[in-house]
Amino acid sequence: MIHVLFYLAAFTVAISVLVTVHEFGHFWVARRLGVKVLRFSIGFGKPLWTWHARRDGTEYVVAALPLGGYVKMLDEHEAPVPAEDRGRAFNRKPIATRAAVVVAGPLFNLLLAVLAYWITFVVGMVGARPLIGAVVPGSPAALAGVQAREEIVAVDGRPTPTWNTARFALLDAALGNRPADLKLRTPAGHTVRRVLSATDSGSVLKSPDLWGAVGIKPWRPAVPAVIGRLVPGDPAATAGLRPGDRVVAVDGRAVKDWAAMAAAIRARPGQRMRVTVERGGVRRTVVLRTAQIAGAQGAEGRIGVYPRVPKGLFDQLRVTVRYGPIEALIHAMDRTAGMTVRMLRILARMFTGEASVRNISGPITIAQYAGESASIGLIPFLGFLAVVSISLGVLNLLPIPILDGGHLLYYLVEAVKGSPVSEHVQAVGQRIGILLLLLLMSLAFYNDLRRLFIG
Repeated sequence: MIHVLFYLAAFTVAISVLVTVHEFGHFWVARRLGVKVLRFSIGFGKPLWTWHARRDGTEYVVAALPLGGYVKMLDEHEAPVPAEDRGRAFNRKPIATRAAVVVAGPLFNLLLAVLAYWITFVVGMVGARPLIGAVVPGSPAALAGVQAREEIVAVDGRPTPTWNTARFALLDAALGNRPADLKLRTPAGHTVRRVLSATDSGSVLKSPDLWGAVGIKPWRPAVPAVIGRLVPGDPAATAGLRPGDRVVAVDGRAVKDWAAMAAAIRARPGQRMRVTVERGGVRRTVVLRTAQIAGAQGAEGRIGVYPRVPKGLFDQLRVTVRYGPIEALIHAMDRTAGMTVRMLRILARMFTGEASVRNISGPITIAQYAGESASIGLIPFLGFLAVVSISLGVLNLLPIPILDGGHLLYYLVEAVKGSPVSEHVQAVGQRIGILLLLLLMSLAFYNDLRRLFIG
């Protein structure tokens, strides 16, 4: 229960920050361009705190429901405007001004992503070397000649110091319908080249597990099945397990290391199971029911334990990517631009059926990722925040009525025809936009529930 509350808290913080930044973009640009802002609210519902600025009369509100926010501007479409204030009404402003105010929200989300990535690159982003542990026989990687214990050092000429950078590079090859040119380092230190065909690299778009789609399993050193930390309130802690316990069997079947134990637990979501541990030379068995969470491949079991990792065990895998302030800014901007283009291309492939719509995540999955990243530390949480901020910016720029992109579409039509889009057309468009968003939200919830309960 405690970890659920922690996940919800992390999710609430993330959404509150993202929405506040988005709405502040609208607010800041509107004021700079001479639009009168009546209210800037963080959250919805009953106001918990209100303050009126004396200089311009703007009302600042913090409301009870933190999952949202809005900026209310002076507009003749919403209420009568005194003659002396008509010059500051949003609807009276030129198209360029209105478009700048609208686009500012998504733009500030992208700027937040740049800031988050800049901090992670300056502080140091820790990742794992892309060292291959196993290659699935008959898979695209096996057919290309990729072998276990080889390290991916570049994809299409782009250096790949971590699994994350290698993943993005392979995804870009798939989105470009081109072969993925892998540069690998063998255990003997030689450099070899393997090529995944365009068809093989493209298969990743149909699967939520990129490396599984091409048949590559990351190498991991064997970690003893010794509990290092428990999540308070989770099944393991509730059942009486303690740090230092060595797990020797799950449902009577011996486990040789942490990976084998974790695999057995993941395979039993929401099920009763017997866990045998060794404590002080004495074996004892506890019965517990695993929690059920959404994983990349579907529903997974979880009991809330972390391993006791021997000192130095992962030193050979750990890589820290760190840059100076200026270089970090360049990399942060490049990462944000790359992620933005990548998301747009994936959305386009979803519409054509070339990418799986199962990749769309809803609030349950997002909350899970928020909690997991926050539990690891600030830098992983900032990385998560950057990705979701880019997603929010991209989503809002889609030409769907009621979204920022829909308003931009109306302004484009107005610029071409020389007059605003009629209120009737806007009303119809709003209904269509709401329907499309409801369908998108339903699909996201369905994917979340499918991952959680079906797999």
